[in-house]
This record gives sequence, structure tokens and C-alpha cells, in this order.
Amino acid sequence: MTEPAPVEPLVFGSIVDPGGVTRAKAVPADRLDEFARVGMGASPSWNVFCVDDQLAFTDRFNVAGDLRLRIDPEALRSLGDGVQWAPATIHTQDGATSPACTRSALERTVDRLAADGITARIGHELEFTLFEGVPVPQWSAYGLGAALDQREFLQSVLARAWIADLGIAQVHAEFGANQFEISLPALPPVEAADALVLARTVISQAAREHSMAASFSPLPAEGGAGNGAHLHLSLTTGDAPVFEGGDREHGLTDAGAAAIGGILAALPDLMGALASSALSATRMQPGMWSGAWCCWGTENREAAVRLIEGGPGAAGGANVEVKCMDASANPYAATAVLLEAARAGIRDGAALPPEVTVNPASADPAPALLPTDGPDQLVRLARSPIAGTALGAWIVEAVGAVRSLEHATYADTPLAETAERLRYAWTN
Repeated sequence: MTEPAPVEPLVFGSIVDPGGVTRAKAVPADRLDEFARVGMGASPSWNVFCVDDQLAFTDRFNVAGDLRLRIDPEALRSLGDGVQWAPATIHTQDGATSPACTRSALERTVDRLAADGITARIGHELEFTLFEGVPVPQWSAYGLGAALDQREFLQSVLARAWIADLGIAQVHAEFGANQFEISLPALPPVEAADALVLARTVISQAAREHSMAASFSPLPAEGGAGNGAHLHLSLTTGDAPVFEGGDREHGLTDAGAAAIGGILAALPDLMGALASSALSATRMQPGMWSGAWCCWGTENREAAVRLIEGGPGAAGGANVEVKCMDASANPYAATAVLLEAARAGIRDGAALPPEVTVNPASADPAPALLPTDGPDQLVRLARSPIAGTALGAWIVEAVGAVRSLEHATYADTPLAETAERLRYAWTN
């Protein structure tokens, strides 16, 4: 009797495309070294895939040519079940880094900060909605019972995270029915973006294990709660944190105030890289705690930039949370543009606008709302010097092409149909 063939260990390498979708190649484990040194082939079309798998071809990104995905062996993680994963970078056939690689763009941004004496750490938060979960009448926002009803799923997430060497800072039931939030510890920017991709993968695996599906969509269902992907940022110059220990309001240093000022000045032009899917605008509204208002405030959850003061209640020290971002964003590109905005603010001594200490809707005068019209967001992104420096022309072009086709496709589609069609686009 023939023995069954042993299960061959698999190694996945993934990138995140301009629409925020994680795409991957896999090899048997004995080809891991080749995956890292030489890479696996990928068409240039990978740079212009839309969330629904349409192709937004341009003169630059078309059917001709080939690329290589090279995994980072230092970032290799086990997913359990004989599967390993690592983030990949995009290269041309001659081995050069592709200008369309967002992970490499973030690495260059971190290098520019380092040249200016600035070090950044990023902590991501993921909101997601479980389908086939707890019956809605049994759900209570932030409820203990709601979380306990899904304790086996949550335990699976933590177990899989432990296998993958992925830190989890906290987890809780969120506002919407069957909605949860998981917070990740602060890490250097590239590692933090890698961890975000890994966390989505771990959560998605755990949901499938329990016959459910996790949606990270900005709007999983019409009329339901939206999912955000908030980014916490801390900065140091030398050995000193910039968001505490200073003489400005709330202990801000001059550099910290300028960093916030730089982010706020650039945000209207960066929304194309932060929240520009066909569903993002529905979430980015006042009253949704989505950071729709272009302002800052201490612990102000309606502000685009929320300051968390240092002290006994902030284990990681003072930081700012950028709330106007969702999971449709490429995390490498989104982090790069926000860091570049902070860097420019510090370099130029950007002015810090007055703090908004109330609900921005009731402030007098009320701050401006961030742009949510998709085509307008993309025009602004294409003209943004911050995006140009952080991402380069190739990535900006790819984002513009992809999002333009997505908006044209779903412009006249009922919201309920769009939400259903894209519900699992960002699920790994």
C-alpha cells in the first residue's frame, strides 16, 4: 500500500497592492533561499490590480515586462499548519528595487527621518467585523458578554499570534455588532506595517477556523458600523520624545507641535493614500469617530489627530493617533506619507493650529472636514509634494489609476451592493 505523500511546508511571500489588497506567491520550503535571493516572478499588473481584480492599466503599468517578489527572510513567521509567511519587496529582473514597491518607499522614508535625527515608532489598531458571529440582539458595544461569546475565537487569535511571534497589546468588543478591535504594540515603522499585514492574516485564519469570516472593510454592510485602521505615532529626536516633556501645551516640544502641524497641513492632500476606496467616504463622516475633521485635540475622538498625553495612563508614552485611515489603505504607503508630513513639519517649523477641545461639529469656528470625494482626493494626492517625496511618481500613479477605475465602476452602484461585493476584499 502506497504511503500518502507528506504535507509539504509552504512559504508565502506577500506584498500589498495600491488598493490595500494583500497578494502573494508561495513556494515549497526548500526554495525559501531562492525566494529571498532571486525572487518569484510577478507581472507588472500586480501594481494596478483593483480591489475587485479589475486591472487599471497605464502606459507605465501594462502587460509587458516582469518583476520579482523577494521575501525578507529576517521577517519570516510561522502561521502554523506547516505554513510560513514573510513580507516581500518588489524588484526588477536585474535585481534593482522597483519604484512601485511601497515597502521600499517606507524604508526610504525611515532613512530620511534618521538623517534628520528623528526616530519613529508606530502602533496599529485593527477594527474588523465577524460574519456568522453572535446574533445581533445579544451584542452590546464594548460588552463583556459580547467578548465572552466569542472567547474561543479570541483565544484562537491569541494562540495563532503566539505561533507567529506577533505581539497583541489588547482586544475588545467594539461599537458595532460583531465588531472587534485589536491593538498592536509600537514597533519601528516597517516592522509595524509588516505586523499589521500579519495580524490581518492571523485574524482571518482564526475566523475561518471557527466557521466565520472577518471583514476589515471600511463599510462591511450598509447601515452598519465602519471599520477603521488607526495609526499611533511616537517620535524622538536624539533620545528625547517630542510629544512630551516640552514647554508647549500638554507638554509638547516645539518639534512635537511642528510634527502635528505638518501632519494637519498635509492631511487634505493625503487622503488618497489613507481612505480612498469606493466605501471609505461613507465611514469618513462626522459623528462616526473616524477623524473626519481636520483638527487636533487631546483625547478628542472626532479629531483627525488625537493627542494621547504621557503619564501613568499611557504605558508607551505620549503619542498621536491618526484616525482618518481605514484598512483599504496600503499600510506601507500610508505610513510613509504620514511620516514624511511629520518630518516636513519639524523641518519647516510648521505652525500648530489651535486645539479643538469639544466636538468639532460644535466648535466656533468649526474646523474643515477632510475631503471624501474620491476623484478630488486623487487629484490632491497627485499634486502633493509630501506624497511625491514619500512615494514617488510610480506609486502615486498606480494609486491614482486603481482608485479612479474603482470609483468609476461603483459610482452608480447601490451602496448595499458595493458593500457586499467588497466585504472581504481586505481579508487575508
